[in-house]
Amino acid sequence: MIITSQDAEQRGLEQVADLMCVAARTAPKAKGVDNLETLLVSGEEKDRLSAEMRRIAVESGMAFFDRDAGCLEKAPVVLLLGQKVKPIGVKPCGYCGHGDCATCAQNGGNCAMSIGDLGIAIGSAAHVASAHHVDSRVMFSAGRAALNLKLFPAEVTIAYAIPLSVSGKSPFFDR
Repeated sequence: MIITSQDAEQRGLEQVADLMCVAARTAPKAKGVDNLETLLVSGEEKDRLSAEMRRIAVESGMAFFDRDAGCLEKAPVVLLLGQKVKPIGVKPCGYCGHGDCATCAQNGGNCAMSIGDLGIAIGSAAHVASAHHVDSRVMFSAGRAALNLKLFPAEVTIAYAIPLSVSGKSPFFDR
């Protein structure tokens, strides 16, 4: 049997993407409350994501959405990480700007602990990519596009993306 480098690299990339989901899930979470959602996107769904990023660039005038869409198009797979931002109930806190979790929830605030959990999950996933020498980049822009396309359950209100690539030169470096 002969396995081409292209086939081996694609399989490896998919394995690393799976391991990134595992790392994000097992990342520490405030009070052990897990409100994380992860998705792996490729093919037509990834094309829709890139198109939405380009639409946002035109509508908002924010050119980095277009630039990031070009990077996404060079990535075979994209890991999306989203958070159901709900008050965690850490006392005393107030990092959300409200006096307590009940006031935060009543006023539509964002729980800083919950958002911090998403950041830790992103870091854990990005570390796995790095440890396996897979090129990656954390992108707010693709996360925003994923929310617009309603790829996540409705409860997810904050999302980021990590596109992944295996090539001779990172498509995310000289943007």
